[in-house]
Amino acid sequence: MLFDNFITTFDRTLRVMTGVTAAARPNPASGVASVQLTTANTRHSAGLMRVNHVGEVCAQALYEAQTRFARNADTRRQLMAAGQEEMDHLAWTAQRLTELGARPSLFNPIWYAGAYTLGAVAAKLGDATSLGFVVETERQVEAHLNHHLSQLPLDDVRSRAIVVQMRDDERAHGAAASAMGAATLPAPVRLGMRAMAKVMTATAYYL
Repeated sequence: MLFDNFITTFDRTLRVMTGVTAAARPNPASGVASVQLTTANTRHSAGLMRVNHVGEVCAQALYEAQTRFARNADTRRQLMAAGQEEMDHLAWTAQRLTELGARPSLFNPIWYAGAYTLGAVAAKLGDATSLGFVVETERQVEAHLNHHLSQLPLDDVRSRAIVVQMRDDERAHGAAASAMGAATLPAPVRLGMRAMAKVMTATAYYL
């Protein structure tokens, strides 16, 4: 049983980091016509979508760790449901990167390991803290996605459709965690999360 769990977790981790994942929901860009972008806009969109893909790699690690160490069954179910929607985001952003002729971040294993550690620590502090971590993470991600919507080329309608759906899902995940009794994280923790996110996004845009 323990070995089976190890194999399942290893397989899931490998798929997340390499982008070999499948979405349960249709890609929001499926019905959106592709527009030929300039070289500069293609490069910029690719950088932004690589950052978003890294965010989804981290989301998988966070939710995997928080689900594994959750103490309450209801909390575990909520985290699993949110994690599945984040898997959709991972598949959508990976697909868009391929369309843009770009690759995922070279540092995905590092991002994944760091995020898993944070998720495990949050979960070990109790479900209320873990849910509070979800609320703050999703609040920051929503702001980040809104910023990307202002930065993406206006004619990159396929990327924009994906980011809009991601933002709406993140908002819902945060609201659900809050409704389940999430604790408010201390200001220094929130600031630390924001600082780490800035380092990640600045690096992932290029690498």
